[in-house]
Amino acid sequence: MSYYNSRFGEQKVNSIIPQMKQVGQSEGIDFSYGGYIGNTFNSHRLIWKAREEGGSELQDKVVESIFKAYFEEEKSLGENSVLKACAERAGMDATSLLAEESMIGKEETKREMNEFRNKYRCTGVPFFVVDEKYALSGAQPPEQILSVFQELV
Repeated sequence: MSYYNSRFGEQKVNSIIPQMKQVGQSEGIDFSYGGYIGNTFNSHRLIWKAREEGGSELQDKVVESIFKAYFEEEKSLGENSVLKACAERAGMDATSLLAEESMIGKEETKREMNEFRNKYRCTGVPFFVVDEKYALSGAQPPEQILSVFQELV
């Protein structure tokens, strides 16, 4: 919690966490905020590789698995063993990607992250871009997301 408190302020965190837990429970997600964040670059590489191997379908499965590991199981996304297990749970073999000397996807992921950060001023997650026009930063209420889609139709 200290990371969240330092980033958003303790008062805001204390008001957001109960709301997030309530919303999560209504969707079958049991949020727990004790996981260690660490360096998440390899998780971004894994997500990139999943899209390369299996398109959006595999990428979505890998993202869901990573979110479950961090938000529900309090696992560290900085540990390659955790990421390997996430990949396996999603039906992907990430052994070569996560090997100690592997360069797979490093430059591509850095480039994508920089392009996204520059184009949309993205500095954190979650971050959604709809139709390359609308950017939503942070957890948004359903009404806010719906209003973006209503703008498009």
